[in-house]
Amino acid sequence: MKNRLTTAQSTSAMRRWGPPGIVTLAAMVAFAVLTPAAAAKQARQPVEAVAPRQAGEPIMAIVSIKSQQVTFYDADGWILRAPVSTGTTGRETPAGVFAVIEKDKDHHSTMYDDAWMPNMQRITWNGIALHGGPLPGYAASHGCVRMPFGFAENLFDKTNIGMRVIISPYDSVPTEFSHPSLFVPKPEAIAAVPSRADKLSAEADEAIRVADEAKKAASAAAKEAASLPAALRKLEQQKARADAELAFADKTLANAKTDQAGAKAEELKQKAAAKAADVATQLDAAKTAAQPKRDAVAATKEAAKAAAARKADAVKAATDAKLAGEPVSVYISRATQKLYVRRNTHKPAPDGGGEVFDTSIEVPVTIRNPEQPLGTHVFTAMAKSGTGLRWSVVTIENGDEARNALDRITIPQDVWDRIGPTALPRSSIIISDEPLSSETNYRTEFVAVLSDQPQGGFITRKPTAPAMIASDDGWDNGGNGFGFFFQQRDPYVQPANPRRQRGQYQYYQSTQPMQRSWW
Repeated sequence: MKNRLTTAQSTSAMRRWGPPGIVTLAAMVAFAVLTPAAAAKQARQPVEAVAPRQAGEPIMAIVSIKSQQVTFYDADGWILRAPVSTGTTGRETPAGVFAVIEKDKDHHSTMYDDAWMPNMQRITWNGIALHGGPLPGYAASHGCVRMPFGFAENLFDKTNIGMRVIISPYDSVPTEFSHPSLFVPKPEAIAAVPSRADKLSAEADEAIRVADEAKKAASAAAKEAASLPAALRKLEQQKARADAELAFADKTLANAKTDQAGAKAEELKQKAAAKAADVATQLDAAKTAAQPKRDAVAATKEAAKAAAARKADAVKAATDAKLAGEPVSVYISRATQKLYVRRNTHKPAPDGGGEVFDTSIEVPVTIRNPEQPLGTHVFTAMAKSGTGLRWSVVTIENGDEARNALDRITIPQDVWDRIGPTALPRSSIIISDEPLSSETNYRTEFVAVLSDQPQGGFITRKPTAPAMIASDDGWDNGGNGFGFFFQQRDPYVQPANPRRQRGQYQYYQSTQPMQRSWW
């Protein structure tokens, strides 16, 4: 009876999700000629299934490497299941915590001879993704997670950038969870977000206008004063020549032997004295006139710097206010003893590909007994519950029990006060022994891999190019903090070892907070 129900659900799923297509038809023909042993093995493989209820927006996907299956969850439980094919031996799909960072309906690989990877949903920039592909019934990819072609196609429009993707070595599932350390939103704070964001955005616009005007005034003053040194040098040279001529006339007069020669020398001296006096007067006047211009340069430069600082503060406050309307993700690492925060700005990355994530919060945390493992636990706010949130937890690496792991962490209260009151469904808190992978950058949420699991498909790929990090270099260096990026090069070498031990791999190293100026 159970098998019949599963078959009925699977058939219903295929009807609801559309025709299987040529690829699925070819697979069915291939199955018909399997040997009895192979057919028995194939029969044990997971099958596609759709929950018998109205599905909501997918919040997370859990890939089980053990069972070669992916399950998608909305706020009320699982909604979609399908078999997958993960990385083969030597090119294993990394187990860890990821999120969708880019989607491409008709993707072709830049690594594997233009191979077709339809309905691609990228989770790392070095090439790990979920996509449609052939499923032989076992791990067979180069590190990606292949899904059935039809399943991937129908799933594509249902997911969003930032959706959590958990790749577990085992059959992990979300379970209901509550704990006093989890975010407790305040309805009045959430209700105030739109008006506060509008108010602070208007203030930021005004601060930007004032800063631009101050910068222009400083530039004009500097331009006007730029000619002063040359003009003063010219007058000083003229004065030096006039003084030399006067000294020569004095010497000539003193050496005059006749009255006629003396009279001529006296006339030359008077002319030289008049010229020297005139040039001295011009020089004194030029110096007097130059000082206010010099003072204006200094004053307008200081005013521009102050306006730029006010602009930065105003933009920061406005951005924080707008980000308060987005789900927030927190990562706490025992390896670095730091807390990191990510929120999606939904602004396209200026260098192409993906969206920009805010990375401005990174603070130390205190972990009791830091020498003892925490494990890797993903806590997710699944939905509203009264005035609070209903949470689940997914554990993919056993260290400490999830509740004990949270108990051991002391989080700065000012950080919680800053992001907790406006926390929304789909917010998450991740606790792990692992540092963030070097694949984490401003175009990702969090990327963290389990160091005690094989990662061949991850480390055999070319690491992501040096990240482009936003930086406001100030008015006097020609930048205004909007759209200017520099390359961040990681000094660590990524070892080509398919089974890394903890602490031996390249991981995220921030340089400076990214300026939040994409609103």
